[in-house]
Amino acid sequence: MARKVVRIHEVADMIGVPLPTLRWWRHRGEGPPMFLIGRRVVAYQDEVEAWLDAQRAKGA
Repeated sequence: MARKVVRIHEVADMIGVPLPTLRWWRHRGEGPPMFLIGRRVVAYQDEVEAWLDAQRAKGA
């Protein structure tokens, strides 16, 4: 089964932060794992969900 790829604005919606905040986190190496496909910043949906679950578990 193929993994679902989501764009950066979808990631921001998923985790509930403004897009500029997510871009700043990416610049600092923080936040969910993201990568480039061409010129687009994307992430795997399952990795974003796992990152969000880990943040909840840490109580962040």
